[in-house]
Amino acid sequence: MANFDILILSNGPGEITTWVMPVVREIKERLADNFQDVRVSLVLSPCPNGTGNEANIARGCDGIHRVQSAEHFFPFLLWGKTADNWDWYQNGVVLFLGGDQFFTVVTAKRLGYQSIVYAEWDARWWRYIDYFALMNASLKDKIPSRFHHKMTVVGDLMADVPTLEDDNYAGFHLGLFPGSKSSKLTQGVPFLSAIAHYIHKKNPEIKFSIPVAPTISTEILASYGDSKKNKFVKTFANLDIKLITKNDHQYLQISDDLTIQLIDKFPCYQEIKNFNICLTTVGANTAQLASLGVPMIVLIPTYQLDAMKSWDGILGILINLPWLGSTVAKLMNWLIIQYTIKNNKLYAWPNIWAKKEIVPELIGHLKVADIGDMILDFYHNPHKLEKIKNDLRAVTGDKGASQKIVDLIIKSMNQFK
Repeated sequence: MANFDILILSNGPGEITTWVMPVVREIKERLADNFQDVRVSLVLSPCPNGTGNEANIARGCDGIHRVQSAEHFFPFLLWGKTADNWDWYQNGVVLFLGGDQFFTVVTAKRLGYQSIVYAEWDARWWRYIDYFALMNASLKDKIPSRFHHKMTVVGDLMADVPTLEDDNYAGFHLGLFPGSKSSKLTQGVPFLSAIAHYIHKKNPEIKFSIPVAPTISTEILASYGDSKKNKFVKTFANLDIKLITKNDHQYLQISDDLTIQLIDKFPCYQEIKNFNICLTTVGANTAQLASLGVPMIVLIPTYQLDAMKSWDGILGILINLPWLGSTVAKLMNWLIIQYTIKNNKLYAWPNIWAKKEIVPELIGHLKVADIGDMILDFYHNPHKLEKIKNDLRAVTGDKGASQKIVDLIIKSMNQFK
């Protein structure tokens, strides 16, 4: 096989971990010995939810040969030159896995490559894209029938986590997911620490772990538990939260009587699968937990409405302005809460897929004791956890989106033979 370039366009941390990585893993496995003739490049575009660490995460992904960070994207889009002046093979394909689908049109045209777009909610630029990988069949209804030959329903990439064997894990283990962005960590770290401390007082046999998001370090995570740096810590409990190292492992020390293990390995699917239940914020992690069959309680705490500042665009700019920003944030988040309650809006991916609440979603002025008692109730009533597991199995359905996308890549490669 002649040398072939696979150029992936992506943007945010969620897209890299839940879209790019499964596809790259599948490319490498499927091509096997022929992978030596393929070069996988990743070009990142700016993302409102970006942390600045996306390129470093991608560089650690086995199977990606070269990465360009988002800061260099627009010169690449406008002039076709990468910061390191990459060369390109004669034949290749551009694969869209996050950002703006128009970027795919421009890049594929300039390089003379075929194009594939993974479409989650909308498929655009039908005339100019060669193949579309649709998340679900309903997207076809929005597309003129004369373009349907370009459409392949592949399923949800976020469900493509590896199939793992169940471990006989001793004891009850609670996983804590405080988030990866500052707006979530500000409340998430102290709130989940307070819940863990409450549960520990009631039942010291329960174990706790935090899988640290790849976009932050353990030091950054722990800093959100420091009351001198995070004014919201005292809102939840009068706890001393600090980072400690013991036997070459890192933990959050909660006051003097509780340690929460920090898992900085990524990905850590097997460790997560060992959790009996998780407390998590909204996001792509709810899809991964569902696909692993791990029950969860999804928390959207609003102790401080002005702490919820993860908005994009002009609204995001207004919310983060000095003086005015806090007022705008409080107003917008109050409106969102009222809308959510009135319309039974669902945010967790398994609930969105099921079109009903199969894992608890709790929003508002949440109480530490209430959440802690819910966990203790699950501890004493394991049949309730089994019911959630069964519901998750029913809603996640078949995996294989990454396999079908790689089918399209191979189909594109065969065009050049």
